[in-house]
Amino acid sequence: QVQLVESGGGLVQPGGSLRLGCAASGFTFSNYRMSWYRQAPGKEREFVAYITSTGANTNYADSVKGRFTISRDNAKNTVYLQMNSLKPEDTAVYYCKAGRASYADYWGVGTLVTVSS
Repeated sequence: QVQLVESGGGLVQPGGSLRLGCAASGFTFSNYRMSWYRQAPGKEREFVAYITSTGANTNYADSVKGRFTISRDNAKNTVYLQMNSLKPEDTAVYYCKAGRASYADYWGVGTLVTVSS
């Protein structure tokens, strides 16, 4: 059974930093592109970042470029999202996604990030 378990969410002040993790199991992690999405209160779920299966390529939403960094450790079956210079607009539930061509996507259940004074 596939599992994606996010961790690292919490309350942080504007300008602060947080590092999210997503631990994967039940599939061959190194064959999958990993992504982060987020959903703010009252908003649609939106793309944040992805990293290719080997970690050779990354991509970010314009709203987080220069502030967030996605990385992965295939030996640990874990993908990370380092979030710096956080803004109140970053407040959302953050979700981890695993994707592979011609296969169904897998989703975690999310972790809440609140950016507030």
